[in-house]
Amino acid sequence: MEQERRIVRLAKPVKKGLLRLIFSRVPVIALLLALQVLILLTVYSWLSRYLPHFAAGQAFFTAIMIVYLFNNRMDSSAKLTWMWIISLAPIPGTIFLLFTQRNWGHRKMRERVEQIITATKSELEQDKKVLSALEKDGSGTDDLARYLCRSGCFPIYDTTAVDYFPSGEEKFTAMLEELEKAEHFIYMEYFIIEEGEMWGEILDVLIRKAQAGVDVRVMYDGMCEIKQLPVNYRKLLTAKGIKSKAFAPIIPVVSSHYNYRDHRKILVIDGKVAFNGGVNLADEYINRVKRFGHWKDTAVRLRGPAVRSFTLMFLQMWNLDEESPDFSACHVPVKAEPACGYVIPYGDCPLDEDKVGETVYMDILNRATDYVHIMTPYLILDGEMETALKYAAQRGVDVKLILPGIPDKKAAYALAKTHYRALTDAGVKLYEYTPGFVHAKVFVSDDRKAVVGTINLDYRSLYHHFECATYLYQADCIPDTERDFQETLAKCRAITAESIQKEKLSYKLLGGIMKFVAPLM
Repeated sequence: MEQERRIVRLAKPVKKGLLRLIFSRVPVIALLLALQVLILLTVYSWLSRYLPHFAAGQAFFTAIMIVYLFNNRMDSSAKLTWMWIISLAPIPGTIFLLFTQRNWGHRKMRERVEQIITATKSELEQDKKVLSALEKDGSGTDDLARYLCRSGCFPIYDTTAVDYFPSGEEKFTAMLEELEKAEHFIYMEYFIIEEGEMWGEILDVLIRKAQAGVDVRVMYDGMCEIKQLPVNYRKLLTAKGIKSKAFAPIIPVVSSHYNYRDHRKILVIDGKVAFNGGVNLADEYINRVKRFGHWKDTAVRLRGPAVRSFTLMFLQMWNLDEESPDFSACHVPVKAEPACGYVIPYGDCPLDEDKVGETVYMDILNRATDYVHIMTPYLILDGEMETALKYAAQRGVDVKLILPGIPDKKAAYALAKTHYRALTDAGVKLYEYTPGFVHAKVFVSDDRKAVVGTINLDYRSLYHHFECATYLYQADCIPDTERDFQETLAKCRAITAESIQKEKLSYKLLGGIMKFVAPLM
């Protein structure tokens, strides 16, 4: 008989709306940050009034920063944004650029991330037989595998079974079943955790497992302490035997480290089972709460050797502040599973120069021969990604994108619409999900390639977040992924030249204005 689920709460319900804002630590942090910015602006104002030759010095400093900007490796769209900011406010703009480029506020984190990644570069070995088999099929997947091994410790695996979940509800049910089987360790890394039915049922299992001696670790992004969880939530988890950490918690100090968030969603159980996808641990992700209509999300479950890569990704983040990092869990024995195809779990770090997430997506677009079908909640593209989408369509590939019909963020929704005309003119077919919000991050191509993970088609995911995903080649679940796309497509409205022309004026104006700062979003 299945055990009855309990919904556990460790904290008082978080106030919503204006009351939440007033009685949280947000006003205090905002006030202290505003004071620091005000001091900087006051110093600038004083210098401009009373320091002789300040204007000449300002012009000289601005010229130097523009030369630096032109020689920087950042994306060309970002360079244009910075040029616009500097033209409006030369000294504050150049100081802001220097502030972000010099890593003030997150230098230690950057150095530590580099140390951890370097130390674990050879933690997982690539099976040469697997790579050799790929070289013979002519798909080019072996080239991508070599790139991912170069950019991080991301081997390609066979004998790993993958199940695709077309909804958060189905993933949640499978998660609970797998958590109940845990014997040694449970590792969870999620961008959002919020108390409610979903997290409450999971928490019930975690507490029981921790009491039984299972090593339970939970890591969430520090932004949760602003929006979803109280600051003392880690202590509440510790009192229940659960080890926990918040990545980059928000503190009242002006710093560029707030720009880099942990957007990953990883669950690893005993090194044998892993979950990945777009589903966070909050009630809207399983439609227990309706915020933007029906919430459409996706996930995958891995069984077999490829789980080791997700174990390593979790431990890399967990060990950032550990004096004696331990990666032994990456090497627990894992049996091969009777499964077709290949799997590459991979991550993307915003603190290096490799744009792994974008490169994988572009590789799929550039090698596709029949179709590329995409689900993404946001569409805020740089020039390279927009060109890749258009070129694939222009050479005859069926490129379709499913986007939200009901937005969660008006500015992002308006920005997405600024790309509609250029994409549709090139032959890219766009659709909006009429029942609600699409949060899925899915690429599927030619019935043989797919990616399911956390990586959106926007600057945040492609440039500023820690991300992860599962690349699939000839895997058994790829037909399920394409079937889900088609079933979702049947619930969408097509974007046409006429619908673009009749778009609300408010979205056109907002999108045009936000275009200036799109790379900073």
